[in-house]
This record gives sequence, structure tokens and C-alpha cells, in this order.
Amino acid sequence: MPLAEELLGSAAVAGLADCLDRAGRPRDGQAVRECGERLDGLALRERSDLLRDVLTAHLPEGYTATQTVVRTALADPGFTGWMIWPVTEAVVTRALEDDDPDAFEAALHLLADLTPRLTAEFAIRRMLRADLERSLRVVRRWTDHPDEHVRRLASEGTRPRLPWAVRVPALLDSPEVTRPLLDALYRDPSEYVRRSVANHVNDISHAVPDLAVEVAAGWSAAPDEHTPRVVRHALRTAVKKGHPGALALMGFEPATEVAVSGPQLGEDRVTMGDEITFAFDVANEGAAPAKLVIDYVIHYQKANGSTAPKVFKLTTRTLEAGERVSISRRHSFRRITTRVFHPGAHALELQVNGEVRGRAEFTLLAPA
Repeated sequence: MPLAEELLGSAAVAGLADCLDRAGRPRDGQAVRECGERLDGLALRERSDLLRDVLTAHLPEGYTATQTVVRTALADPGFTGWMIWPVTEAVVTRALEDDDPDAFEAALHLLADLTPRLTAEFAIRRMLRADLERSLRVVRRWTDHPDEHVRRLASEGTRPRLPWAVRVPALLDSPEVTRPLLDALYRDPSEYVRRSVANHVNDISHAVPDLAVEVAAGWSAAPDEHTPRVVRHALRTAVKKGHPGALALMGFEPATEVAVSGPQLGEDRVTMGDEITFAFDVANEGAAPAKLVIDYVIHYQKANGSTAPKVFKLTTRTLEAGERVSISRRHSFRRITTRVFHPGAHALELQVNGEVRGRAEFTLLAPA
């Protein structure tokens, strides 16, 4: 992924300042230029927050006056890219501070106009936190908007677990409130939108898998040519966790007549930075073909001595009656930014159609 300074760095800051100059706000543009000297060492969100604060400190007071400046800038084709993030945040700040009851809905409409220039998915979260019901009344109208970016904002901006974004407790507590949005968009002509819808349902599946499966089942009952792919993507976490409803919806029945031998580990001690090998056999002992989703689970040692499971995709295949296959894989313990390894007892399990079908333990060693 690009670095923060590549996304919201000197070029974006200079571009935003130039746009403010052309919008008739040279003093604001100069404040933004001076702010650029304070971005070194800041993460991406910290950069956005700093620029937001500079904008709200220098743009004219009141939501209506700020909106006028932003809409003037929108006529400038150069007003685009990562500079838009802090602008959307400044728009929301002004709206939430304003006593005018019309400012709230006006800000939502402005976010919809800004989102094609980058995205307003992060800024809209504070609107949802402030008044979810009022926000959703506007957002629901976006599901038939002619611009795919606005339709995507309806789904992406309301995701329960949107990455990089502030949490909206009401969406976590009552994820069903966004179902009308999802049902309206799962057959959207844009893959950009459909993928957001699938990710939204996958977010729901982390906390309320039954609801995610119910939503996906409704789509499967009224599909178009894209629906099977959307459902697979939406239920990927539920399938990995072995949710029976998700597995059944995807066509994976309990593998009662499938025998698993293994896993056999290539080594029972592995050093951080190296990899472990494992192999196993799967046989269909039944009289009918067996459709199988085969995953493996690593039980990682935590700092407190307990372990936590992580499911990894392995393969999906259909075994004919009497068919037997041998499978081998490698799992790496190279250092990565998203996981901290701790030495100690670990385990590897096989999972077939959501059921654990074999376990082997090993020790992870600290590097010499």
C-alpha cells in the first residue's frame, strides 16, 4: 500500500491550497500550505485530521458559508484525490456545530457530491453517529442514484466494521438497519458497488452470522447472473468459521462419509522466519459425489499464553464416489506487519465443510 506521504503529502496539500486560491480563498490556501510543513511523521488519518482542523479554523464560520466555498471548489477539475478526505471531514464538523436544522441534511447531500472525487465514506461516519435514523433516510435515496460512487457510499459508508473508520455503535448493535440498502444494491450493475455490498454483509457475519446468512439467502432466492459471486464473497468469513447455514447455502453439506487422514507435519519445531509443511489425505467413502471446502486452522500462541485460531483457505473441490486425494501445503512464519508471533505451543487443524477433522501440535521457536 502507498505510504501516507504519497497519498496525503506535499502534492495533495499544494493542490488543495491551489484549489482554495482559485475558489477565492487565498488566505485559507496559505494556511493549508503552511500546514503541509507539519505533516512529517504523521499517519494518514492524523494528516487528514490536521488538515481538517486547519480548514475549520480558517474557512468562514457557519455551515452555509463553508458549503459555498466547497461547492465553488467542486467546479474545479483539480479538486480531486486525497485532498478530498479532510475537506469532507471539515464539512461534517461545520454541519454538526451549526444550529441550523437544515445543515445536517445539506451536509449529507454535499458528501454525496464530493464522494466521486475520492470518497466520503470516512466522514459520513460522524453523521451516522450523530443521528443514524436521520442519516439513513437520506442514504436510502442514494441506492438509485445515477452515479455508482454515490450508490457505493450508501453501502460502504454504513459498513459496521469499515476499515480506517470510526465505529458507529448503533450499526454494531443493530446491523439489520442497513438491510434495505443491501437488498436494493446487491444486483447493482456496478461491480464496484456489488463488492462493497458483499463486504458489508461479511462485516455483519463477524458478529451476527445468522443475519448475514438470512440476507444472502434472500438474494439467492431472487438472483441475477452476479448474485452467486456476491454471495460467495459476502459469506466468506461465515464459511471459514464453519457456519452451517452459510455452508448449506453454498452447497456444502456435512461431510459424514468423508475420511481424513492427517495432518502429518514435516517438522514439529519451526523457527520464526521459516515455514512449516503439512500433508493429509481425503477420501470420499460414500456412494455420491462430495462437494468439499477444505481449510486449515493455525492456533497461534498469544502473549498471555493462550491460543487464538486463524482460518486459512486451502481448496474447494468435489470428490467422486470412492475418490481419494493427497494434499500438501506450506505455512509461513515470516514476519508480517499484521501479526505478532509469540514462541511456544501452536497447533494446526484441518477443517472440512466447517468440521475439524484432524489436529497436530508443534512448537514455534524464537529466532536465534
